Parts: sequence; structure tokens; C-alpha cells
Amino acid sequence: MTDRRTIGISVLSDRDEERGRLLEVEKGVLARNQEIATDNRARFARAGLGVVNVLSSPGSGKTTFLARLLSDRSDLPAAVIVGDLATDNDAERLREGGAEVVQITTGGVCHLEAAMVAGAADRLELDGKRLLLIENVGNLVCPAAYDLGEGFRVVLVSVTEGEDKPLKYPGMFKTADVVVINKMDIAEAAGFDRPALRANLAAVCPQATVFEVSARTGAGMPAFYAHLDEHLAQRAVPLG
Repeated sequence: MTDRRTIGISVLSDRDEERGRLLEVEKGVLARNQEIATDNRARFARAGLGVVNVLSSPGSGKTTFLARLLSDRSDLPAAVIVGDLATDNDAERLREGGAEVVQITTGGVCHLEAAMVAGAADRLELDGKRLLLIENVGNLVCPAAYDLGEGFRVVLVSVTEGEDKPLKYPGMFKTADVVVINKMDIAEAAGFDRPALRANLAAVCPQATVFEVSARTGAGMPAFYAHLDEHLAQRAVPLG
């Protein structure tokens, strides 16, 4: 996985002294987050859990994607952690499908942190689960720097967002293990330029495996499920 400890550090001061202090504080925050993420990863490994961190900008279809996964792969016992600035609408939607879901309401915090995930995991019954899904806050900036202890990171981008998204937010896409191009069912109507997005992804995140799907219709999802199964099998998580 990509080292996320130095991704996304930014300092908004024009004064050298203040900039230096802010940089040290941010480095300290990220270092502490990394310690907790490492603990989370060890904890999840002991539990035999595959952990997937799902990220995107608002409106890309994260919740629909997760709802489809939970419905199609009911053979894979899963729990879900949902992060939002406010409301628990997405969590309630996923609970309707029978999943065990914990909501993290971050208030003004634009990302999930490893400590938040650790606390949420304490509220879940993880015995017997094979998969922990984390729906991160809708944001392509701050979450890039915060390792949560996941096994792999999925970044969604929809056909309506513009083919230059990877160029505008390279920090996020460079951390992706998987990129899912969502809403392919409306690609033609949206005037989606597939070659352009594919070229931008290849330039920014050549390490990522790319899938083209419609979470709404289910088209393309089986290929992602096969990749997920392979990932879990590599981590000695039995699939039945």
C-alpha cells in the first residue's frame, strides 16, 4: 500500500515561523494516526477481516455501490462503518439491507481518522464477519492522508464528474489500490470521454486496478467481486 503519512500536508501561512509550527503539528497528527492505524490493521488481521476503505467526492455513488455489494454478496458476512459530516441517512439506507452499520458523524471534520474507526469497531459485532466496509466522508482531499488500518483502498469516480478528476486530485488517486468508474449506465448521456479518463488514471495512478461499473444496475460489479475475493483469499480469509 502507498505510504500515506506525507500525503496531503498543507500549510496556509505566509510566515515562515508559523508555517513551521503548523507543519510540525500536522506531522504529529499524522504520525499518531499512523500508530493507531497500525494497531487497527493488526486487530483486523487477528479477526480475519478484510477491510475496504471506500472514498469519493459527494455524489459519486459510494452508498449505492456498497448497498449493491452487500445485496449481491450476502454470502460474505459484512459490517459497515459510515462517515458523514452530518445525518445518518446513508447508514440507515445500508441498514435496510440487513447490514450491521455504525455511523460516525464527524461534525466539521472532513475525513475519518484511525481513532474514529477504532471506536466504531468497538461498537460492532465482528465475530464471524469476513468483511469490514468503511464509507469515508465524501471528499477527495483530506482523507487521502489518513490511513485507517484498511487492507485496500477503493476510490470511486463517476462519469458525470469530469475526466480530469485524477489530475485535479492526484493525492487521492495515488493512494488508490482500486479505482471504480461508476454510473456507466449514463455514460453516453453524460458525454463521458472514456479514453481521456483512462489515460489520466494511467498517468496518475498506474498501480490501481480499474473497474467500470453501474452500481445502480449491477453491470460490471461481478469483476470487482472477483477482485475482492482474490484480495481476501490472499489474506487467508476463508470464503466458504
